[in-house]
Amino acid sequence: MPFQLPELPYPHAALEPVIDSLTMQIHHGKHHQAYVTNLNKAIEGTPLDGMGIEEILKGLDMTNMAVRNNGGGHYNHSLFWSIMGPNAGGAPGGALAEAINAAFGSFEAFKEKFGQAGITRFGSGWAWLCVQPGGKLDLCSTPNQDNPLMPNTGCGGTPILGLDVWEHAYYLHYQNRRPDYVAAWWTVVNWTEVERRYAAGR
Repeated sequence: MPFQLPELPYPHAALEPVIDSLTMQIHHGKHHQAYVTNLNKAIEGTPLDGMGIEEILKGLDMTNMAVRNNGGGHYNHSLFWSIMGPNAGGAPGGALAEAINAAFGSFEAFKEKFGQAGITRFGSGWAWLCVQPGGKLDLCSTPNQDNPLMPNTGCGGTPILGLDVWEHAYYLHYQNRRPDYVAAWWTVVNWTEVERRYAAGR
């Protein structure tokens, strides 16, 4: 079955004022939909047709730019929608909190390093928190729609938290103030979902 645009787990306006309703409508309904449509076209009739998105990305020929860009775009955004929510924010707990403290010293130090990974990403891209087998955490960023599942991206492990720093993710509300967007974004992070992904990925 061809890939499909996932439903948002909340209304378009649910993350206001951090992410405005119009941005959510365009970002999800236009940008993400385009990645899904173009991914399906790129894999139709190829050995990739019928494979899951993670399987496609882990074995990706990185010179296949149509699948790289659109498959990455589909995976990245599907994760992005799921790790945000209304009435969210705060801090993680349990094993994830312990792993963050072990890797970065404190939650505040982690937020600073992760935020800088997004703020300093030149052009468009993502900041990632990934878990390795055994539970160790890594932090990195990737350009465009690349992600840690892909070969030779300089990242590794399973992504459990991703921040979209493409301009279309924030420009209507924040214009060129990416640091303001990154700072506000922490208040909509759904740590329950991130903790679930950490437990599954470790």
